[in-house]
Formats: sequence, C-alpha cells, structure tokens
Amino acid sequence: MKARILLLATLLAGGALPCAAQAEGKLAQLYAPRPPAGSAFVRVLQPADNAIDVQVGQNPSQQVGAGKLASGYNVVKGGEPFTVRMAGKAVGTLTVAADTYQSLVLHQGTLLVLDDGAASEDALKAELRFYNLAGNCPAGQLQVQGGPTLFTEVAARSSKARAINPVSASLTAGCGATQAKALALPPLQPGDHYALFLTGDASQPVLRGELGSTAPFTR
Repeated sequence: MKARILLLATLLAGGALPCAAQAEGKLAQLYAPRPPAGSAFVRVLQPADNAIDVQVGQNPSQQVGAGKLASGYNVVKGGEPFTVRMAGKAVGTLTVAADTYQSLVLHQGTLLVLDDGAASEDALKAELRFYNLAGNCPAGQLQVQGGPTLFTEVAARSSKARAINPVSASLTAGCGATQAKALALPPLQPGDHYALFLTGDASQPVLRGELGSTAPFTR
C-alpha cells in the first residue's frame, strides 16, 4: 500500500513539473524587461550562404547566414546613432526613427535600410513580407503555386508586405519566367510576421522563409 502511495505521489509530482515549468516560462515573459518608449527595432539580413556574426549597437551578437537569413530584431534608441558590426568589424553607423521596424542589408559596402512597417493593424491576420535580395533581378515577384500573384515588380533590395488570413499554401518566386523551387508556408498564427527572401540570382533564384522574432531585451 505504501509503495502504491509513493508511486502515485511520484507520478503526480512528475506530471506537475511540465505545468510548473510552463507557468514559470509564461511568468518570465510577463515580467521580462520591456523596451522603453521611443525605441526602434532593427535586424540584419545576410542573403549569402556564409555564416557571420552581426551586432547592432550594444546588443549581443547573433549569427546569421547559414540556414538563418535574418537576425532577431534588436532594440535601439530611436533617433540616436548606433553602430552595426559584422564579423567584429564596424560596417556603418545609422540612426532610425523611434517606433519603427527596420531591416538592414549590406550591399557593395553600404548598409541599406529597408522599412518593415506593418501592412495592417488587424491582429487576426498574419503578415507576409517579400524581400527581393536576388542578384541581377530588377523586378521580383511572388505567387501562390498554381494560383494568384501576391507581389509583383518588387525592386532589387526592397520589400513589400500584405496581411493574410493564416492559411496553408505553397509559394514560388522569381524573376520573369525563371522560378524558384516552391516553398510551403508553415502553420501561421494571427499576429505572426513571416518573411520570404528571394536570393540567388535571376537565372537561379532561391526562395526561403523565416518567422520574424525579437531578440531578448535587457536593461
């Protein structure tokens, strides 16, 4: 009898551990430091395949490039200059407006700033943002495989966004008649921000996708 009671107590304690850990994780998120008013959010894109460490301002460095094209969004002070480093080397000093989201991409030694402003304020929708980072591709396009076109005439090193209802679909993109291999959208939730990157070049385009994230903020 004592053995059964001990076994039951052990099982109950073991079953409670995941719930306790989950609750602790939610509490940690709830009470995590919040960015101060007037902050801006900046990330770095690396369309090349080689992995590289990037650092935005005084935030911890992040690795991008090999399997991950975008860093998480870093918190910086809006209206104040910050330095961007790649592989430990300063590649530029920028200032961005408060309360904005921006992506940075290094092109021919210059940091380009791509505005990631929200396409919609509808919290029940997800957002797709399409970046044309392919070489020799002056006008990229993205469409549902066998279906409608979502973005056309997206200039080189620029992006366009739209709000969508979270759905299952396969997408393809390219320059003119040459299309990249189709990419299946992951299950998206309302409020998700999903980025689609056209990389490679006009003759061999590659479509990749990533869910947007924000790097942890510490005071």
